[in-house]
Amino acid sequence: MSEQDPVNILLVDDQPAKLLSYRAILEELGENLISAGSAREALEHLLRSEIAVVLVDVCMPDLDGFELAGMIRQHPRFQKTAIVFVSAVHLTDLDRLRGYECGAVDYMPVPIVPEILRAKVAVFAELYRKTQELERLNRDLESRVAARTAELEASAVRLRESEEALRSADRRKDEFLAMLAHELRNPLAPIRTAVQLMRFRELPDEQRERARDVIERQVDQLVRLIDDLMDVSRITRGTIALQRESLDLTAVIARAVETTRPLIDARQQELAVELPRRGLKVEGDAARLAQVLGNVLNNAAKYTPEGGRIRLRLHSEEGDAVITVSDNGIGIPQEMLAKVFDLFTQVNRALDRAHGGLGIGLALVRRIVEMHGGEVSAVSDGLERGTEVTIRLALIAEQGAVATGSAPGVEARPQPLPSRRILVVDDNQDAASLIALLLRLAGQDVRTASGGAEALSVAATYRPDVILLDLAMPGLNGYDTAKHIRDESWGGEIALVALTGWGQRQDRARTAQAGFCAHLVKPVGEAELLAVLADLASSPPGQRRAAGA
Repeated sequence: MSEQDPVNILLVDDQPAKLLSYRAILEELGENLISAGSAREALEHLLRSEIAVVLVDVCMPDLDGFELAGMIRQHPRFQKTAIVFVSAVHLTDLDRLRGYECGAVDYMPVPIVPEILRAKVAVFAELYRKTQELERLNRDLESRVAARTAELEASAVRLRESEEALRSADRRKDEFLAMLAHELRNPLAPIRTAVQLMRFRELPDEQRERARDVIERQVDQLVRLIDDLMDVSRITRGTIALQRESLDLTAVIARAVETTRPLIDARQQELAVELPRRGLKVEGDAARLAQVLGNVLNNAAKYTPEGGRIRLRLHSEEGDAVITVSDNGIGIPQEMLAKVFDLFTQVNRALDRAHGGLGIGLALVRRIVEMHGGEVSAVSDGLERGTEVTIRLALIAEQGAVATGSAPGVEARPQPLPSRRILVVDDNQDAASLIALLLRLAGQDVRTASGGAEALSVAATYRPDVILLDLAMPGLNGYDTAKHIRDESWGGEIALVALTGWGQRQDRARTAQAGFCAHLVKPVGEAELLAVLADLASSPPGQRRAAGA
């Protein structure tokens, strides 16, 4: 109710002439005047409407003014209504006291002075309006306080949830670092033992060969761990690019199975592969999809007991290629099914520690599948009930030849290299000397340098054909060393190859801009290294520089 809204004024008298006179006096106030010829009629109006002021005659038949006032005051709706008595009979002090006890706030004797009546009714009407406005403001304030309180409580809940999420993230970080240290130490322990065994000259050739195999397998495990971590970083930052082509999933599955076969055979597990008679084609990155299936198969093998069964099935369904990998292994608790594809999630930490892993394999699976526009899900009936992982990829129509790719896991040894002068530059002298030994066994003339300054000095007299150059070296780093070499009159024809632990796309772009002809990421395999050297040997110097620019 605003200050301009009229309020209801109830005029109660059993004499119509008096009611008309009250109306005439009060009409100019602009309020809503209601007339009642009896107390009962007045009560009916009171029950239907909000009344600000009641002007009531004391002497009326049936119910008199005192009785009406008492009834009005008993009702909670009318606690703010002003009751003014009008009486032509002189009221004693006891009568007035009774009237005030009944709830009256004022008394008007007859004859009525119009100005006084108007002034009093106007005051009571305005007071009623102000009271209503204050109550409205109070309700609004209470509503705002309640809303603000609810917001503060919600904020407190969110804050508690955020604090818990931070504590959880901190716990997961500590757990991940502990797992990472565990997983890195696992391969390092047999590597150290194998190296110590190889120091014994009387060690039989068979044992020496076995030690070398152990070192190679464990180094491959370390590389896989680091590659998975880097893949997670690239995918999270959106810097990974898919090399899309039309693929036959049969070839992708064969590649993944070949990669996982050593683990499956070592655990004496049975792998059943069911393929359709006709190949199913999708558009995607062959290497990444093979990585996806390899991770799923690797998980199935790790978490299935020795002698267990793994089944891989490929079929089409509603325009999709569907790949399912099921096992009879340890299974997944129902409460963890929705989380198994989250980063760093471990279903059972004791089991995970026993079987190895950082909790990133299935996270990579989901993200790579989603990058292909597909879906991945996992189902399990619970612990010791096995697991089934399903991957769905959209099929494509027949589109010419299908890429099948080459068989993975077997490094083809390149043709013998022509003997060349090669300078290996690395501040890690062990790394430099081992690469040098590998190259000498391949028939190359090799020298080493332990830093950029020494490399410039050696290169000035040695005049190498190729320089394998580490980038992160103290003093003169690899980029500055490369610039100094290119500035020399004898350095323009030298093939520079970056040999570094930095392997991001921006790192490769930077080495190309710096004039390097190739970029190798540590640890580099023998076949990859010799293949790059063979490519450099077959490319004229001018073409090499163009490729590296």
